Amino acid sequence: MDSSGLYLDVTDFAHSTPAWVQSAFEFWTEYGLLVFGALFIAVWWRSRGARDPRTVALAVLAPFVTALAYVASELVKSSVDEERPCRAVAGAAASLITCPPTGDWSFPSNHAAIAGAAAVALALAARTLVLLTLPLALLMAFSRVFVGVHYPHDVAMGLLLGASLAALAVLALAGPATRVVAAVRTSGGRTAVLITGPDPAR
Repeated sequence: MDSSGLYLDVTDFAHSTPAWVQSAFEFWTEYGLLVFGALFIAVWWRSRGARDPRTVALAVLAPFVTALAYVASELVKSSVDEERPCRAVAGAAASLITCPPTGDWSFPSNHAAIAGAAAVALALAARTLVLLTLPLALLMAFSRVFVGVHYPHDVAMGLLLGASLAALAVLALAGPATRVVAAVRTSGGRTAVLITGPDPAR
C-alpha cells in the first residue's frame, strides 16, 4: 500500500498554510484526544439520570471499547513495522512535530484508531453526538498526515479498525453490561449510586 504521493501533497499543503494554522494542527494532533476523554465523562455523568440501565451501560462501555481498539491497533502496529513517512519518504518537507523514533511504527495510526473508536462508541451512547464526534475523529486522522507523522493509509486504516472494533464490541457487550448495571443499581449502595445513578424503582 503506497500513499506517499498523497502524503507529499498534504504535507506540502501544510507547509503553505499560515503559521497559526500549523500551530492549531500541532496542538490538536497532540491534545485533541483529550476532548474525547471529556466527552466520555460528560456522557457517563448524564447517563446516570436515565431510567434505562442500557443508557448507563453504553456510556460506561465507551471508554472501555476505545481502550480495546487501542490495544488492537498497537498489536497490528508491532507486527507490520512500517517506517514513519517523515523518515522514509524522499523529498518530503520536514514534519511539523518531531518525527517519532524508529521502532514507533507508522501503520496503523493509534491516534486515528482511538478517535474512530471513541467517535462510534460515543455516538452509540448518545446518538446526537455523531454530529460532533465524527468530524472530530476525521480531523484527528487528517492532522496526523498534516503534521507529517503518518501516511494517509495509516490513518484510514486506523479509523476503520477503531470504528469497526468499537461497534462490534458494543454490540457484543451491551447486553451483559446492561444486566450488570441493573444489578448494581438495585444494590442501593453509595458507590453503586455514584457510578450508575439511583435505581428509578426506589
